[in-house]
Amino acid sequence: MKVIKKQTNSKMCIICGMENDLGLKAPFYEMEDGSVMSIFEYKDHHQSYPERCHGGMITCMLDEIIGRAIWVIEPDQWGVTTNISVKFRKPVPLNEKIKAVGRIVVNKSRVFQGTGEIMTMDGVVLAEAEVTYLKLPLSKIATGN
Repeated sequence: MKVIKKQTNSKMCIICGMENDLGLKAPFYEMEDGSVMSIFEYKDHHQSYPERCHGGMITCMLDEIIGRAIWVIEPDQWGVTTNISVKFRKPVPLNEKIKAVGRIVVNKSRVFQGTGEIMTMDGVVLAEAEVTYLKLPLSKIATGN
């Protein structure tokens, strides 16, 4: 599948922040099918049990990649998570390249919903989520923009 565009990264986000030494520094790409994809690695400092990624970090990535999928449809739209449901299928490894994919399944005037997965590079689903977001202008979410 073809990459259409690379999305921007922030400075300190735990998932995409390029200046966050403990973060993933994950890149995000808009794909030709309307999804958003990232290839990244969880590191040792993201673990819970030995050799396994912490469920909170898994949930963070799913929230991030699905939330970014709205930018494919509405590039200036922002949202905040109102509900997230995660299914952990298999242990997510550390220090190994894995992939996340997110997409929008419902887009209304005030809310959007999406689904996403974290998987091995050969497509084995490790975790999946369904998320609902409330659309808000950036000025109501964060200061200093």
